[in-house]
Amino acid sequence: MLPVVGIIAAIIAAVAINAGKAARGRTPQPTIAPTTPAELENDLQTLVNQGKTILAIKILRQHTGLSLQDAKTAVDGMRAGRRLVDHPAMARLPQPPPRAHQADLATRVRELKAAGREQQAVHLVIGETGMTQSEAQTFVQAL
Repeated sequence: MLPVVGIIAAIIAAVAINAGKAARGRTPQPTIAPTTPAELENDLQTLVNQGKTILAIKILRQHTGLSLQDAKTAVDGMRAGRRLVDHPAMARLPQPPPRAHQADLATRVRELKAAGREQQAVHLVIGETGMTQSEAQTFVQAL
């Protein structure tokens, strides 16, 4: 009886060790859920800046359906300073429909500035146009 218990304990230990090794080798699932191409670009640029190029390629493929080659080319372009939205493969993606019954961007930015929410106005411009932070700040200050 004692040898059977020892064998069962050894099997359980081996399974636990293998499960631990397998869990350590897994890449965590990305949690980025952008809703516009501009948000996707901002999220991917953050990953590229952190040196997480492979994760950026993986997320780009998940959200766009691009081939591995197209996604790698696009992310390499981002590393070189090019905009993701300018990549030819991005033109094939569906663009979000225009929002109905909303004031134009400039009007909404002016309203936010008048309410003392200039930083939110900058984020609005980035989200809707894909401008960089400095471009959006210049736009908001010009209004």
